[in-house]
Amino acid sequence: MTGARWLDEREMAAWTAYLTASHLLERRVEEQLKADAGLTHAQYEILARLSAAPDRRLRMTELARTVVVSKSGLTYQIGQLEKRGLVERATCPSDDRGVLAVLTEQGMRCLERTAPGHVTVVRELLIDLLSPDELEIMARVMRKVEAATRPSARALS
Repeated sequence: MTGARWLDEREMAAWTAYLTASHLLERRVEEQLKADAGLTHAQYEILARLSAAPDRRLRMTELARTVVVSKSGLTYQIGQLEKRGLVERATCPSDDRGVLAVLTEQGMRCLERTAPGHVTVVRELLIDLLSPDELEIMARVMRKVEAATRPSARALS
């Protein structure tokens, strides 16, 4: 056996509760997005991030970082969204090598139609189940996990 620090009963209970809840929540979000708009969760997140960006556009590298997908994964998702007319690519005006993802009007309309159902599922299955204090704790804990798991954090450790 290795010198691994095995999980004790309390740690295992927390880990399995997290795994089960996160998988079930992700499945329900995916089902809602697929039923309402034929979108994956990653595709919805791309549309949402672009809608919040200045001029509804972001460099592909920045979008990949914020959506937390690989560059090749983002390229694939953008291609799927382009086929539906929801996004388009454009050359970055300040850097000819840079590529921008741009939310189209059709993409914005799709997001506006889909967002109410999405927020309903998120509220019903997560937000409204927690107290304000629990939401603050959850946000703090998830930021810790995010900081530890981002590629830049792993490279430093």
